[in-house]
Amino acid sequence: MKNFALCVFVLTGSLAYAQQMVFPIVKNFGGVFEIPEAVEKPDPLLDYKIVIDLAGGTENPALINDHLNNIARMINLHSVGGVPKEKIKVVVAIHNQATYSILDNESYSQKYKVDNPNLALYKTLREAGVELYVCGQSLIGRSIDKNKISPDIKIATSMLTVLTTYQLKGYAWFKF
Repeated sequence: MKNFALCVFVLTGSLAYAQQMVFPIVKNFGGVFEIPEAVEKPDPLLDYKIVIDLAGGTENPALINDHLNNIARMINLHSVGGVPKEKIKVVVAIHNQATYSILDNESYSQKYKVDNPNLALYKTLREAGVELYVCGQSLIGRSIDKNKISPDIKIATSMLTVLTTYQLKGYAWFKF
C-alpha cells in the first residue's frame, strides 16, 4: 500500500508539471512550452532582428526539415518569453541542401517520391511575417528551375549577399 501511495504521488506530481505545447505566432509548427519560472527571458522592449543562414537538409525527405522547424521554434520562444510579434523580424537565406526543401510539390515528388512536407511550414512562416529568400547561386548550382519553387520564396542574388546586407542593417546572425 505504501508503494502504491508513493506511485500515485509521483504520477500526480508529474502530471501537474506536464504542459501543452503552444504555437503563439507560427501556428502548428515549432511548438514550445511556457516556462513561467524562467528568470532569463527575452526583453519585450527590444526589437529582435534576426537573419538566418538555413543550409541544413534532412535525411528523410518525408519529414519536415528540423532546421526549418527550428526557425518556427525560435519565433515562438521569443513570443512565449513576452516579445510582441511586431518586435520579431526574421529573414531567412536558404541555400545548400536546404534549397531542395523549397521545391514545389510536383518537383519534390519527382525527386523524392513523397510530397513536400515543408511547403505548409514555409507558407505559415511567410504569413507570420518571415522574409524567405533562396540563394540564386544555389538554384543554378543545383539545376533547379526558378518556376519550380514554392511561391512563398523570393530569389536573392545569393545567401552571402542576404547575410551581409542584413547584418549591416543590425540583424543578429544564426546558422541552422
